[in-house]
Amino acid sequence: MQKIDDKLQKVTERITQAAIAAGRNPQTVHLVAVSKTQSADAIRQAYHAGQRLFGENYLQEALDKQQELTDLGELEWHFIGPIQSNKTRPIAEHFAWVHSVDRLKIAQRLNEQRPVNLPPLNICIQLNIDDEASKSGIALNELPELVQAIQTLPRLRLRGLMAIPSVNNSPEQQASAFRNLAEAKARYEFMDCLSMGMSADLEMAIAEGATHVRVGTDIFGARTNA
Repeated sequence: MQKIDDKLQKVTERITQAAIAAGRNPQTVHLVAVSKTQSADAIRQAYHAGQRLFGENYLQEALDKQQELTDLGELEWHFIGPIQSNKTRPIAEHFAWVHSVDRLKIAQRLNEQRPVNLPPLNICIQLNIDDEASKSGIALNELPELVQAIQTLPRLRLRGLMAIPSVNNSPEQQASAFRNLAEAKARYEFMDCLSMGMSADLEMAIAEGATHVRVGTDIFGARTNA
């Protein structure tokens, strides 16, 4: 079985090659290793292979792993899953980034509950770029109002946008979805983050301007549980 460090190296090489092909500096693309349902030991292996950014979807699972990995002081935790109102406090307390803010109430709670001894919480607004009923995220026409409201919250730093295009998209539709997200971000000069692209489509996402790609399967293999 291929080791995590070998898989991680291959993903890093893919990112580098995609960035160069797009005429970009590879250092402008950050790899978030999606470690949901993976063990703390798997994260530790990726850490020893040089990975520092990890994305989690499930709060309690993430908190348990964070506690187990306290000896690894340089980990940067990204929350990338849907957020329930009653879960905002531990997210605000234990994560550096949240990629999945999709309503003002959640942003307000994260702002109020972010500890004052920590820097402002980096956040991305999640767009439902293909208008899928099963997906979280706001519609494109709702973005300006939410951006304006979040900018008034001092304990948050609005960094950019996130989306998960439909898996049923054709390659052309996928590229168009990424391009639409990039065009939405371009309306806001202060935004510097585009969180888009996963194992199967990271090259296309990087070509359209992704700054953060979220890769799980191609680093850790298939999920170990549901």
